[in-house]
Amino acid sequence: MTPNWTTLREILLPVTGGRGRRVESALRAAVRGGQLAPGIRLPSSRDLAAQLGVARGTITAAYGQLVAEGYLVSRRGSGTTVAAALGHPAAPPQPAPPPASWRFDLRPGIPALAAFPRAEWVAATRAALADLPDEALGYPDPAGLAELRAELAGYLGRVRAVAASADDVVITHGGAEALSVLAHALLASGHRDIAVEEPGHPGQADLLRANGLRPVPVQVDGAGIVVDALAATRCRAVVVTAAHQFPLGVALHPDRRRALLTWARDRAGVIVEDDYDAEHRYDRPALRAMQAMDPAHVAYLGSVSKTLAPALRLGWLVLPPALRAETVERKRLTDLGCSPLPQAAFAGLLRTGGYDRHLRRTRALYRQRRDALLSAVAAHLPAWHPVGVAAGLHVVLRLPASLDDAAVQRRLAERGIHAPALSTYTRGGAGAPYPGLVLGYAATSPDRLRAAVREIALTV
Repeated sequence: MTPNWTTLREILLPVTGGRGRRVESALRAAVRGGQLAPGIRLPSSRDLAAQLGVARGTITAAYGQLVAEGYLVSRRGSGTTVAAALGHPAAPPQPAPPPASWRFDLRPGIPALAAFPRAEWVAATRAALADLPDEALGYPDPAGLAELRAELAGYLGRVRAVAASADDVVITHGGAEALSVLAHALLASGHRDIAVEEPGHPGQADLLRANGLRPVPVQVDGAGIVVDALAATRCRAVVVTAAHQFPLGVALHPDRRRALLTWARDRAGVIVEDDYDAEHRYDRPALRAMQAMDPAHVAYLGSVSKTLAPALRLGWLVLPPALRAETVERKRLTDLGCSPLPQAAFAGLLRTGGYDRHLRRTRALYRQRRDALLSAVAAHLPAWHPVGVAAGLHVVLRLPASLDDAAVQRRLAERGIHAPALSTYTRGGAGAPYPGLVLGYAATSPDRLRAAVREIALTV
């Protein structure tokens, strides 16, 4: 192919008189970008050196490096050409559109990120780094840092009545990984189906399915999961949010708790207790964890995503003995364990009381925000009623039966208000028990919450 000397000079003009690396980089970029077409013959090293005013050895070295990398081809008697196999690159992928910029973002599950205890976390991280022995900077124990597992066992026993020692605890990258590795352990022990609450977390069923289990939706009512409906399935494992059902916000009734534990014992089953936000109860202490009632049949799951920040990616499992070894092995095979540094920092927060202080602050903050939201609803939307216990980071508002919650969500989205419909939390089982909106309040100030409710009232 006839060389395009003008194009080549334009490409290399900025590096005239430059060093060899700059010539090499410019040629490489031109080939990759398609400015030098496949098959085009380049000038001899002598000619190109003269044009650029550099030593011939500079061009020879650049050509040699690009031949070695596969960008150019050099044959005796034929000169140096652009490799035909590269060709012009495909059009670069278009970047994903930016997320919607909501005027009011009321999605559930997001804590007050501005309340993250930055100074305490920095101090805990510095102290942890100073105290960690050199060997702790090697590959970690896939079960988690022993210090954190011990602190968590003590904290969970004190706050949630969880019956556990450090050996029962496995540290994970958040609640999602905890459920993923547990799903593999259940699969290895013979489970194929797993019951999930309906309505429930929209991503939970997808995660379980991606990890080899078939999710089976089971109806939830005002007393929690319907155990009779669960017993009618073939499942021997179930995921429940007993302390504060997501999204309905109800607590599992004591009779249902006992029935669920009996179901697990009769079937040699496993209850996965997702205790995602039990630290935030505003009217009374939260019910103790179900795991305390039968550690042999309950796998307990928690994380800091609703208490500190999702970005920390710290979660944990408290496991029955039959599931621990397989779960730890899965951690070893997938990521060799979590980083010891944030684990040690979190252990320090637990040990010094910093975590308890943070929770006391955020409980007061979230109660204030919840009260502001519900006061505004009572004033501007009196036919809409809150459902569930006074807890967590969100509340369900039950809409009048005449309203279609999905249509309401769409109308609000057009006004820049992100207010998820309750019906979007169902996956083909019994469906939502009534039309509703699932509103998060933890990340929004009281004034903004009041403004959002006024806007919602004007829209619907």
